[in-house]
Amino acid sequence: MTGSYLDTYDAACDRAAAQVMAHYSTSFSLATKLLPQPMRTDIRNLYAVVRIADEIVDGATAQANECPTTALNTYEEAVLHAPAHRFHTDPVLHAYAATARACQFPDEEVRAFFASMRSDLPDQPDLPLDDYIYGSAEVIGLLCLRVFFRGNDAALTPQLISGARALGSAFQKINFLRDQAEDSALGRHYTEHALKSSPVHPFIPEIRTELAQAKQQIPNLPPRVRPAVRAATAIFEDLTDRIEATPPDALRSTRIRVPNHRKLALAARALR
Repeated sequence: MTGSYLDTYDAACDRAAAQVMAHYSTSFSLATKLLPQPMRTDIRNLYAVVRIADEIVDGATAQANECPTTALNTYEEAVLHAPAHRFHTDPVLHAYAATARACQFPDEEVRAFFASMRSDLPDQPDLPLDDYIYGSAEVIGLLCLRVFFRGNDAALTPQLISGARALGSAFQKINFLRDQAEDSALGRHYTEHALKSSPVHPFIPEIRTELAQAKQQIPNLPPRVRPAVRAATAIFEDLTDRIEATPPDALRSTRIRVPNHRKLALAARALR
């Protein structure tokens, strides 16, 4: 029975991380179902940690009468030190640690993510927008790339790296447009100046350019992960179309969504 207790705990923690993803993101949860193992589990483990950090800065800690800054700092250190230990009482950290070890996540990329999260706190200075997008989104694209190549840094060509960063940046800008009402309630105004300056949001051309750049690199990904990336990209392209067709003023009060039946159709098409 050597190892059976730990194997059982590993599996339970992976399931816990998967439940976090399924609860918060139908789009990414659907796309990950197209991934083979172990990539599917690794992406879910990464997403769960990212989601918890988002919850810290988005109001869950404040509503619990806890200090968000303290909570985020504590969580950052826990995440950074997690890969050095084989057992954690926190199931999401336990699952993430296994992924971070296997995929060799660099500390500097993890720290860049938390720096962007920290700038979302009301008592912290804002980062320049490009720096914020790098840490909050482009880094996630890079970490996903490390999952796909399972720690084989030699396979990470400059073109793949640029494509992963472009996809992360495009996804973040789409979220800026979609989540304006929620962000405004939190005192964040990523798009306010741009909306005032143009009836057609200037993020849209950037998003389309970045999505096209990312799509050019899909054939260079491992064959088994291409359908999932195609599906996620297609869903966000569809979301971009819907956002562009929505008057800018309406975006401030309406959260645009891709219907579930449309997501399923796009995912099925990505398998062809």
